[in-house]
Amino acid sequence: MKTLFISFFFAFALVSSTVAQSQFTVDAKASQLNWTGYAELGSWAPSGTIQVSKGQFSVAGRQITTGRISIDMTTLQHEDAKLQAHLRDEDFFDIARYPTATFLLASLSGQVATGQLTIRGVTRPVTFPVVVSPEGDGLRIKGKAVIDRTQFAIRYNSTSFFSGLGDYAIKNEFSLAFNIVVKPAGKPGIAGRPAESSRR
Repeated sequence: MKTLFISFFFAFALVSSTVAQSQFTVDAKASQLNWTGYAELGSWAPSGTIQVSKGQFSVAGRQITTGRISIDMTTLQHEDAKLQAHLRDEDFFDIARYPTATFLLASLSGQVATGQLTIRGVTRPVTFPVVVSPEGDGLRIKGKAVIDRTQFAIRYNSTSFFSGLGDYAIKNEFSLAFNIVVKPAGKPGIAGRPAESSRR
């Protein structure tokens, strides 16, 4: 009986360890990212989409412990082709030199995520609210991060660095709303073109 108990204990410990180390992968087809910028004056707030290229998370039960997401900056889109081209050039995200942005999750406590965001080769700490919910055999991660672009060397028409901009002034902060689906690593259907969302 003692031997049986010990065997059961170690088997349970092995299963618990496996759960603690479960790896999940971002389902790009089911995930969406929407960005919005803001003028300093008036209500002008252009918005568009961008795509996740890949991502991995470690999950203990239903609790996310660590994670990393890569964003394909070359997919940044807006319905105005001229504005889209400007956002992609060196005044803003300079995608020719920096085609990928990354977020490295350090902790997820309650409904607050903390980690390191890298844009244009510059890494800064960020904190933002998230909601994690079950999604089939995976998880859905939703929220919105407010990001100060000037911390990533994006200073174009910022009143923090230039005066006399008037109606051309752009707020330092832009928002990135995310709706990310993660599934157990190795599940079919993970890779592929991200889902399209309507552009505003």
